Amino acid sequence: MRARYALLVFVAIPAFDGLVAPAEAGSRAWRKEPRSGYVTAESRYSSATITAPVRLNAQGRREVRLPGGTWIECRQTCTNTLRQETIDFWYIRSNPLYAGGDDGPGYLTFRFRW
Repeated sequence: MRARYALLVFVAIPAFDGLVAPAEAGSRAWRKEPRSGYVTAESRYSSATITAPVRLNAQGRREVRLPGGTWIECRQTCTNTLRQETIDFWYIRSNPLYAGGDDGPGYLTFRFRW
């Protein structure tokens, strides 16, 4: 009798998990960024902001332009790439906690806009 219930549990849980995972994954998706146009990045460590253009390269991937005119491919988001490569560049590299050159996955931010 126990073997029958154990088999039911081992079959039912993966089947149910397959139904729940896609809906949950959609709610945690990154905020949509424009494929071309402009993005604005805000510093995590000061009140600085920067706005820069975004374009698609020949391979169809997004690039953001740095203030010197160099176009670099966006990592996870163009906003985060722009922030890390401009306004937070020296803070990230001078702080020993971020020895890898990256300041981590990010923080939860709440914005209220009217």
